[in-house]
Amino acid sequence: MIKRAKAIMVQGTGSHAGKSVITAGLCRIFAQDGYKVAPFKSQNMALNSYPTEDGLEMGRAQVMQAEACGRKPEIEMNPILLKPSSDVGCQVIVMGKPFCNMNVKKYHRYQKKAWGIVQRAYNKLAKENDIIVIEGAGSPAEINLKKNDIVNMKVAKFAEAQVLLIGDIDRGGVFASLYGTLKLIPKNEQDLIKGIIINKFRGDETVLTPGLENFSKLIKKPILGVIPFFQNIRLDEEDSLALEDKPKFNKFHNRAGKIEVAVICLPHMSNFTDFDPIEEDEEIYLRYITTKEELGNPDVIIIPGTKNTMEDLKFLYLTNMADAIQEKAKAKVIIIGICGGYQILGKEVKDPYSVESNIKYVKGLGLLDVTTVIEKNKITCQSEAEWLYNFAKHNKNEKLKGYEIHMGRTTLAKETKPFLKIIKRSGRKVNNYDGAINKEGNVIGTYLHGILDNLSFRIFMKNLCKKEQCNYTSITSDFNKDEEYNKLANLFREHLDIPQIYKILI
Repeated sequence: MIKRAKAIMVQGTGSHAGKSVITAGLCRIFAQDGYKVAPFKSQNMALNSYPTEDGLEMGRAQVMQAEACGRKPEIEMNPILLKPSSDVGCQVIVMGKPFCNMNVKKYHRYQKKAWGIVQRAYNKLAKENDIIVIEGAGSPAEINLKKNDIVNMKVAKFAEAQVLLIGDIDRGGVFASLYGTLKLIPKNEQDLIKGIIINKFRGDETVLTPGLENFSKLIKKPILGVIPFFQNIRLDEEDSLALEDKPKFNKFHNRAGKIEVAVICLPHMSNFTDFDPIEEDEEIYLRYITTKEELGNPDVIIIPGTKNTMEDLKFLYLTNMADAIQEKAKAKVIIIGICGGYQILGKEVKDPYSVESNIKYVKGLGLLDVTTVIEKNKITCQSEAEWLYNFAKHNKNEKLKGYEIHMGRTTLAKETKPFLKIIKRSGRKVNNYDGAINKEGNVIGTYLHGILDNLSFRIFMKNLCKKEQCNYTSITSDFNKDEEYNKLANLFREHLDIPQIYKILI
């Protein structure tokens, strides 16, 4: 008989209920207990993605979950990735490679074929592992989407997985959302749900206990635990709803002695995990802004990656943010553009093949003398770079590590200096230049996501600000991800009935 892994599935009452984090925590617990474990999410919709070692693109959450398992990410863990490029369309990534752009109706027609891809990916993982921890998407009770479901109960049935249902109590109405979810799905699917987990609880749990007991009797299913709201464990976020919890403009915030960094929240902002390292830095006051009025007087402005450079450039002009950023550049404020943000800093962006939108040309901010053409072929790779010239005086010999995910090709004018030299892509030696820097040295663009994870770049950025009261040598060093996953597992072991979860699994 062919070996097939045991499977348990984490579904939720809605987006941002905590499915990704709970999946990661269970992955770490099973791995700690000696099992070979893999995460799986058949179809993921996210703008935070990451390339595998062989240059295949997958959702960031499944990368995080693979790390929790103590292993490298494999594309079978997330065979279908949807990257929204507008309110009604997205780029469809199949087994790590761009397939095409589709609107909702076209994608629904494609899902029959996609289901076969999902099955093959899952079967490969099931043959190679002891346990698969599957993550659902949204809610299994999305009755308008049920006909085309390839990510929730259809996957649970195929994998013969028992289901844990997660409810987010922080947003209120947790019992109603759990009960409503159960009652909106057929009886045979209700029977697959073997336990309930309450997530993001604040306060005294004894106050909640009577409600849990009554609710458990009402639905005739066990409550497997209540996970407290936590902020002391650092994990990569994937869901754009996580941005709601990020720090916003606050004129009363104590910023004394800190370097103030403002990240522009673009409508199609992607890979916002780029900023997690400076969010943890005690010497930096980081905030996310959406309007010109919120810009204030930061020391550094960062324009992030985007899935739709053309539309987001239009957004900057329509909101007068473009003028504000240009004025700050003239005042020698540090401006950094990452990936799509780098393209935005240039003189113009062209999309001759309508890859991102029907807009063929948009004028850039003109802060770097570069031109970008959006092309059909996508670069996805883990990259290693070295500093050029003498930009990082104290760390110029340190290699910078990150990753590239972009369809644009950017050309520098003759007098424009590149910022970095790429020496490796997906483990292969290369000799390419990346990014650009202006003559004054205060406007920088790069395609390297994850650049802020590098201590030398954070030191370089701080030194550019010339803040005498900041102690540049005391910058927070890189954190240990493994320790964070262990902290998550310890928290779950304390607050969840892990023996009962094993009984459900086995």
